[in-house]
Amino acid sequence: MNAPPEPGVQPAVRLTGIHKSFGGVPVLRGISLDVRSGSLHALLGGNGSGKSTTLKILAGAHRAAPGGAIRIHGKEHPTAHYSPARARAAGLRFVHQDLGLVPDLTVGENFALEGGFPRRLGTAVDWRALYRRTQEHLDRARVAVDARTPVGSLRPSDRTLVAIARALRDDDPAITLVLDEPTARLPQHEVELLLQSLRECRERGQTIIYVSHRLAEVLEIADHVSVLRDGVVTADVPRSRTDRAGLIEAITGATLPEPQPGVGVRRPESTGPPLLRVRALSAGAVLAADLRVAAGEVVGVAGLVGSGRTSLLRALFGDLRVRAGSVELAGRPVTVSDPPAAMRLGIAMIPEDRAADAGFMDRPLWENICAAGLGEHWHGWRIDKRRERAEATALVARYGVKAASPDIAFAALSGGNQQKAVLARWFRGSPRLLLLDEPTQGVDAAARADIHRFVRTHVADGNAALVASSDFEELAELCDRVIVLREGRTVAELIGAELTESRISQSAQQDRTDEHVDAP
Repeated sequence: MNAPPEPGVQPAVRLTGIHKSFGGVPVLRGISLDVRSGSLHALLGGNGSGKSTTLKILAGAHRAAPGGAIRIHGKEHPTAHYSPARARAAGLRFVHQDLGLVPDLTVGENFALEGGFPRRLGTAVDWRALYRRTQEHLDRARVAVDARTPVGSLRPSDRTLVAIARALRDDDPAITLVLDEPTARLPQHEVELLLQSLRECRERGQTIIYVSHRLAEVLEIADHVSVLRDGVVTADVPRSRTDRAGLIEAITGATLPEPQPGVGVRRPESTGPPLLRVRALSAGAVLAADLRVAAGEVVGVAGLVGSGRTSLLRALFGDLRVRAGSVELAGRPVTVSDPPAAMRLGIAMIPEDRAADAGFMDRPLWENICAAGLGEHWHGWRIDKRRERAEATALVARYGVKAASPDIAFAALSGGNQQKAVLARWFRGSPRLLLLDEPTQGVDAAARADIHRFVRTHVADGNAALVASSDFEELAELCDRVIVLREGRTVAELIGAELTESRISQSAQQDRTDEHVDAP
């Protein structure tokens, strides 16, 4: 049930009786929300709860069923006539999960797509003014990116920051910022900078609608919290009247145990000889990485953006050329020349950007799950698609992928269900070494717990996992040990009582005054 708006305070955004279905399947079931002007209003919910659909309706990208209404600063917009142009004219500014950036254009040109190109002599584009103006916006938002850089060459986290800076550039207090998982790809120190920018926007009187799976952020910064589950509002309360346990119960309909780092996790004293041994590896941003991973063990890789976390995993999967160093698998030296060679060795990788690097977005779910094992389904001169689909259907059930049908397009799944499907693809082959880059980025608390359980179950069968994550709380929860990379080098190894979020963060951010640590 919705909390009434405060007396005398006009809601910046009011949704009333919003319904939406896809293919006859209800996604939103008459939701109503009030977002108070000048507040930071968090919108939470599990994967598939209807959050992103709500934002796309608010943006005019989806049209709600007749009968509902959208009211912005007191002006009503019937859903039948609401459009992206009306949303922008009403002062709404969006950063969606897909960011809306054009990779082949520079940062400045991407800014101009929304704000317009400055002109000189009437018609010519004033490129100098464009890049100067864009750089001023980037600097004010504390984004360390050159305005002339092509967006496609930026790291995923920098692309996110660019999209947010573009949305934050207007000081008008009538602006409402709508941010969908803005911190999912950001390391902790950049999260803190973003939250400070949002506080400054709120102080200017701007309204912020904030979608996140990171409950600690919500409890730190939100004024009000609304929760969706199965297309209905299950909680709508001031942040001061709820806590983590209450939010999780509203999101999932059940209570989840508090994370207990180290409980049920094997420590390195009990592990055997290394399944993976890396010495002085140099590839991409990695200059000299040393590590070992034993069978039955989950080892984390921590570090700030640019430390080499992703480069390390890509090199081990054959997706990045190794300049120097050695890799041993099960005691034997190996050369991983490309991803097919890695797969033949029993190495699998779940990349950070599943949309670009892991998912075939316009293909059915069942084809995505079976993509790594096409050779197993050849029958004569063709692929046995019926057998493929049947196997994928069983894996969908086994790994709890929520989908109306195995035939649904991969793009139509929520982020958490996409990630479970990618994991199911690789688990079906039981890889000896599983490489995971940001494995729970953009997934809800329940899906995160499921993914952690799947990984632990997989390694318990004598396999191993190497997990790179900017979420240091996740590393402390999931891993037996954590190695820390700084400036491309292994500088620390944390185990036992040292394996805490604060200790990982301290090691990752500490000035590099200690000597290079060679993992034993």
